[in-house]
Amino acid sequence: MLNEPCVEVRTERGRVLGRMEPVGGARGGGRAGVAVFRGIPFAKPPFGALRFAAPEPPAAWDGSRPATRFGPPVPQYDRMNPPAAGQEAEGGPEPDCLSVNVWSPGLGATGLPVMVWFHGGAYAFGHSGDPAYDGALLASEGVVVVTFNYRVGMEGFGQIEGAPANRGLLDQLAALRWVRDNIAAFGGDPDRVTAFGESAGAGSIAALLASDAADGLFGRAITQSVPGSYFTPDLAADIADAVARLVGRAPTAEALRTVEPSALVRAAEEVHAERGRRAGRWGVVAHAETLFSPVVDGRLPARTPWDALAAGAARGVGLMAGCNHDEYRLFMAKRREFGRVSAERAAWAMTVFGAEAGGERACIAAFPGLGDEELYERVCSDWLCRVPTLRLLEAAAEAGGRAFGYELRWPAPVLGGLLGACHGLDVPLVLGTLDAPASVALLGPGPSEEAEALSRRMRTAWVRFAATGDPGWPAYDTDGRLTKVFDRRDSVEPDPLGASRVLWGKAGFGVLGLADHRSERRR
Repeated sequence: MLNEPCVEVRTERGRVLGRMEPVGGARGGGRAGVAVFRGIPFAKPPFGALRFAAPEPPAAWDGSRPATRFGPPVPQYDRMNPPAAGQEAEGGPEPDCLSVNVWSPGLGATGLPVMVWFHGGAYAFGHSGDPAYDGALLASEGVVVVTFNYRVGMEGFGQIEGAPANRGLLDQLAALRWVRDNIAAFGGDPDRVTAFGESAGAGSIAALLASDAADGLFGRAITQSVPGSYFTPDLAADIADAVARLVGRAPTAEALRTVEPSALVRAAEEVHAERGRRAGRWGVVAHAETLFSPVVDGRLPARTPWDALAAGAARGVGLMAGCNHDEYRLFMAKRREFGRVSAERAAWAMTVFGAEAGGERACIAAFPGLGDEELYERVCSDWLCRVPTLRLLEAAAEAGGRAFGYELRWPAPVLGGLLGACHGLDVPLVLGTLDAPASVALLGPGPSEEAEALSRRMRTAWVRFAATGDPGWPAYDTDGRLTKVFDRRDSVEPDPLGASRVLWGKAGFGVLGLADHRSERRR
């Protein structure tokens, strides 16, 4: 890489020096290289006096700034891929962690579609330097790809007195404004921006769709596995108080500003580990995969995404939304639950996660013939992502927006297929990063021709949607509910989530409040 030719671009804050890099591997197909710029700051480092504050534009610089290395991650701990024993959790006041990365197939071009990737990570971890999020192959298809970091955990989503709520969302807005103001210099069209992301990234995009603050920053959105959790300020504040107490401070910006970020990360993980004992106060959140979610505070966002879209918000934004058939199997694998789910465990899940759908009796009636483990996985997958994604599609379609639905059904080949089409499997397939370490854990070493072919089909659809607003299958409506199914043989099917849709009816997925197992609907 050191011998790759350098390329230079002038941004609003100064010149950046990147490299032309080849598109590697068989998936590159001998295509010309792409221009890559890494670690460009879009906001000042959020530490010191700026800790827990809204992002501020970065300072300008003189000369050419090297842009060949990713910026450092924001403070975090990745519980899905924890460090080795004895290794400290990532954290600490690193410079310029709020940074963007750009892959451009044509610096001399004009008007190329732009795709901005929002990473996932339970609103608690994730960073754009993860090899699974490399944008080179997708960019070689003819789009400018942007990835970026945003604050997560207590730094980004903790409800802290004296600090703006949803600082992670504010970072995302700042990154999108950077794209609007600078992407033309990289060959992209600021009026042809598609926001796309997975899991917490998809939930963030959904929250931005519900906010006027994002108007004009992207014209299309792709949400992959939208989670259903959005919190009231009271619930979020109670969670932040529990974390702050572990470091001996009040949950205020003034009190926490001098606490080492890594200490807050460790405290949040400790609260997460023992969250189950708070079920009487936090309800279903005490059993969920994350302590943090966007806070519906009447501003950013003002309402839940499905309520906002049903009321006509973001009607002019083209939407593509989908989920994976077996979302929850990833978490079952992490907990080694395969073959160990008892009737009692399944009944618990149907009572807790399926409460709004009618509980255990209703879930069993909706899915006749399923065993305990299958019922457990189905209701958890429905609550986690499948039904929230369906609700988003329905809300957009009912309000007259143009929306497209998909489902990934192709099973991950590892563990004898036990993972199925689990949470996160779509990420390497869409980005083409099949050889990244996290991808190999799902796909195995040396991806198969079948995985390669599926990745090509999905990339083609995503790029086509970004370029034209049409991914290549019929739009979703509440009559036919036609949905693209990606599998060994792709198809278009009517209402593939029909059983779950009927089970859930119009229930669930409002704002999760304090001391309540049910969703609180705010309209």
